[in-house]
Amino acid sequence: MRNATWNSMHRLLRVALMPLVAIAPVRYTLGQAAPAAYGSPAMSRVDLFAGYAYLYPFNSDIGNINYPSIPFGADGSVAAYFTHHFGVQVEGNYSPNGDTDNNCVYTAQAGPIGRFQAGRFVPFAHVLGGGAIVGGPRAQTCDKWGYGGTVGGGLDYILPVFHDRLAIRAFQADFVYAHIDNGPIAAGGFRGGIGDITAVRGSAGIVFRFGDMNPGGKEPPTFNCSAEPQNPFPGDPVILTASAIDVNPKRKPTYLWTSSGGTVGGDGARAAVDTASLAPGTYAVTGKLVEGPKQRLVAACTTAFTVRAYQPPTVACSADRAAIHSGDGVAIKATARSPQNRPLLYSYGTTSGVIVGNGPTAALSTAGTSPGNITVTCNVSDDKGQTASATTSIVVAAPPPPPPAVVTPTMQSLCSITFDRDKKRPDRVDNEAKGCLDDVALTLNRETADKLLIIGSHADSETNRDSAIRTMNVADYLTHEKGIDPARLDLRIGPDNNRSVAMMLVPPGAAPAPAAAASFDTSSIKRTGQAYGTKRTTAAPRGSAKPRAHAAPPKKRKIAKASQF
Repeated sequence: MRNATWNSMHRLLRVALMPLVAIAPVRYTLGQAAPAAYGSPAMSRVDLFAGYAYLYPFNSDIGNINYPSIPFGADGSVAAYFTHHFGVQVEGNYSPNGDTDNNCVYTAQAGPIGRFQAGRFVPFAHVLGGGAIVGGPRAQTCDKWGYGGTVGGGLDYILPVFHDRLAIRAFQADFVYAHIDNGPIAAGGFRGGIGDITAVRGSAGIVFRFGDMNPGGKEPPTFNCSAEPQNPFPGDPVILTASAIDVNPKRKPTYLWTSSGGTVGGDGARAAVDTASLAPGTYAVTGKLVEGPKQRLVAACTTAFTVRAYQPPTVACSADRAAIHSGDGVAIKATARSPQNRPLLYSYGTTSGVIVGNGPTAALSTAGTSPGNITVTCNVSDDKGQTASATTSIVVAAPPPPPPAVVTPTMQSLCSITFDRDKKRPDRVDNEAKGCLDDVALTLNRETADKLLIIGSHADSETNRDSAIRTMNVADYLTHEKGIDPARLDLRIGPDNNRSVAMMLVPPGAAPAPAAAASFDTSSIKRTGQAYGTKRTTAAPRGSAKPRAHAAPPKKRKIAKASQF
């Protein structure tokens, strides 16, 4: 029996610690709430409870006869609080008349009580110990005192009447243990014995509230909060603003914000809710004003905001031309807007032709389309799946007749001259070459709009300098002797195949010079000797100095570099 008693006491101690463990996280999580929040009843100093009780023993017997339940009883207590959350309680339980007159449970106990008031709801927990009288179940009388304990808790609701002085104890659930020494077991085993009773007890009733825990009898601070905008779109920040009046100036206030949706940033009088992930709907925000290093709750407020659904985008569709011929291209433009600046996707449709592009602009190809009306549809959708469409029309006319064929002028090859005869002066224009150049000059004088392409070449044993000198010598003859405008001459260097100069007549619009013919800078070429042969002078008398065989070469003249054709 002694072991059973100690086991029961151990269970009682374990159960007794459970309400304290449960209420501690709530207390510190919510900032050690002191006075009730703004608009809530003040916290009372003394609570007087009276109500109905139901007692149900379990695993309790004497001589294999179980203690019966007692469905009709009374429970009463007085709780006096010395802080906003903790105090002492004295409780008495009167549960007489089980299934026989000898069955009863009376307790007179006291112990600590803890509470947390949230608006009009006041959950509490207590641990009590003291005396107990238990009668039955084998004719044990209700006149033996023992010891016992009670652990449990409940919930009160403060009624908005009589200045918040009246509350309803919605429920009180307790675990009850009692140990009674009924003396020696009498003959027949109907009296005496050690009674260890374990039971659960349920209570409900009325609570009378007295006093006010607010220091100096002052009212709690006035605390209000608001949310702007009240109707944001997802992604719009909601600004929370709190205002407090009559706050203790000696304590630093801190604001704690919680929201039923979104993430709240900030712990000051202004904070913001991130609504990017929220669906359309209404969300509640709670603000708590706490003070001091222990963050004691002074007041609380609530507000709300409603997230609106995104509005669909709008789009206008236009074409750069309203009438075209079959085969013409048309530029299509979609002018779209999202009221909430959501990202947009574009697409297009057409009754004829082909649309190319998937952005704000696209192109309509009408190749092969028949004359008639084409309707182009501009579509736009945002990242929320909302869409909009618009159309534009283009009239396709019969294609115009084809334009006349354009004849592209081509270059005409003229005569070429060689420089193989005079081995000592391989770059000089000789008399035979002059005949070719005279014909070229006649052609240029006749075709006044044409130009002349002059391409000089050199042998394998020579360099590009020889090709350039020959080209420049030909140009000197045409300009100095035949009066051809240097601007009409295009001097080039050709491949190294032989000692020659080729000439081509280039009409306006003709194809450019062959890629193998390269331009060169005439100012970088230093020439020696005559550019071309001239007439001999009169013979000098015998004995005198021999006259020069040829006149001096004409003065070097910079030939303007002609552009390619």
